[in-house]
Amino acid sequence: MSLADKTIGFIGAGAMAEAILAGLLSSDLTKPEKVFISDVDFTRRDYVKTRFSVNVAQNNTDLVKRSDIVVLAVKPFILQDVLTEIAGSVQTDQLMVSIAAGLSTGYISSFFKSRVPVIRVMPNTPSLVGEGASALAAGEFAGEEHLALALELFNSVGRAYAVSEQAMDAVTGLSGSGPAYMYLIIEAMADAGVKAGLPRKIALELSAQTMLGAAKMVLETGEHPAVLKDKVTTPGGTTIAGLHTLEQGKIRATIMDAVIAAVQKSKELGAVTK
Repeated sequence: MSLADKTIGFIGAGAMAEAILAGLLSSDLTKPEKVFISDVDFTRRDYVKTRFSVNVAQNNTDLVKRSDIVVLAVKPFILQDVLTEIAGSVQTDQLMVSIAAGLSTGYISSFFKSRVPVIRVMPNTPSLVGEGASALAAGEFAGEEHLALALELFNSVGRAYAVSEQAMDAVTGLSGSGPAYMYLIIEAMADAGVKAGLPRKIALELSAQTMLGAAKMVLETGEHPAVLKDKVTTPGGTTIAGLHTLEQGKIRATIMDAVIAAVQKSKELGAVTK
């Protein structure tokens, strides 16, 4: 069973849905004629339809009836209304995939009278450029075949990993919020470059490319970041001087504290729906 055999519906045609569609279609994992979209914002819906030549459903219920896989790509505060609307049309042989942050598979399943497979996904914004990091948790009624389909879907916009649902708060604090931490570091390095005399554009691009290159080194070499760090650090050199300053500023503890703070906030927000 693969995505090529399935019709896929997107309830919500926002930026993340657009990114997933772009990844799916550019990877030839499906064809435009096998995709349906719906959105209350007709301007946005029509833009996505025109860009990808996909089908527009009459409404959310119509979309569900036409789709093997339904991607719930709406904001968390909207999802309850959407689930209430479509609950009577969802069948046990369909797969529900939710990217609504903080809402558990149990919460989503509670709207359905039957044993509907649900997969919860925490993607992040670099998915918009095909470099996302997504974590997927299978609900009570989702099997390995459902998880495999969802992994195929999100691997088209980066890297996707299966985790337990209990780990989703940790994922939210790490990779969900993580891009913002990286942007702050990139901005700070660029500011330092400007202070040292570099033009702003060059400083920013050098900083961003350095972050990108370092990340690729970790992922593609398989070496531990500490090993790669040591390879850049020569005795008595510039790098060790900079690292010493970072360690004096407790950068490790500060970054760890930031991630844990985001994890805790995710738990607090998720408790509202439990």
